[in-house]
Amino acid sequence: MKIRESWMSRLFDIMNVTGMIVLIIVMVYPMVYVFSASISNHAMVASGQVLLWPKAVTLAAYERLVFNPDLWISYWNTIRYTVVHTALTLVATSAMAYPLGKKWLPGRRAILLMAAFTMLFSGGLIPTFLVVQKLGLLNSIWAIVLPTLISTWHLFIMRTFFEALPEELEDAGTIDGCGSFQVLLRIVLPLSLPVMATIGLFTAVGQWNAFFDALIYLNDRSMYPLQIMLRNILIAGTNVQGEGDLSHLETLKYAMIIIATLPILCIYPFIQKYFVQGTMIGGIKG
Repeated sequence: MKIRESWMSRLFDIMNVTGMIVLIIVMVYPMVYVFSASISNHAMVASGQVLLWPKAVTLAAYERLVFNPDLWISYWNTIRYTVVHTALTLVATSAMAYPLGKKWLPGRRAILLMAAFTMLFSGGLIPTFLVVQKLGLLNSIWAIVLPTLISTWHLFIMRTFFEALPEELEDAGTIDGCGSFQVLLRIVLPLSLPVMATIGLFTAVGQWNAFFDALIYLNDRSMYPLQIMLRNILIAGTNVQGEGDLSHLETLKYAMIIIATLPILCIYPFIQKYFVQGTMIGGIKG
């Protein structure tokens, strides 16, 4: 039997669909424009003639970037910073969140309060820089990775997730002879792929887009990440080699944005499924 919808319900559906279409256009248009500008003639981009579709298609900007060795050095630096930071963040955050999710941990409430305190107050930029300097971490990967290794917000998210897992699963592992560390590795973490993927994605995107820490802690150009190169082109207005012909600077900006954004756009669809995937389907029966 077909249920007749009221006119208010139909009006709501129309407004909802219209709003979603407008939102999609607002989100997709900048991406289409940046790509079109990156493959268009420099003069037409600079004069504002490119509004949506490319004009006088050329790959000159991409050729300049691809054959520039600084791009690949920066790319490699960004990849290793992102991979190491994400991996260590997941390990450290899960190792801290798991015991904090257990009521038997001594001083659990005090530790949580101290962790929450860091969300309101921090040591500040200059004290943090002095600590990194005294530890001899300047101009190294650890200056980028260690100061932001654990996010308190991510710690609370993972702790809440671990608390929601049924204790019967862990009890069954304990009866089979697993210790706390084995329970974490063999039972808890395999069931925690959604939260691990979510926090891993947030961490990876944040590190991929980060440039401020590199400006502070790195002086060696061979250690610069991709975002420093992007910043130099977008803000400082310098050529990819730092000198010479600047006639293609406008198209270089858009081409550099595409190159810097493409990896994240390719990875995200494969991780998105974990955001909505059920964590305990088939975990407990009966």
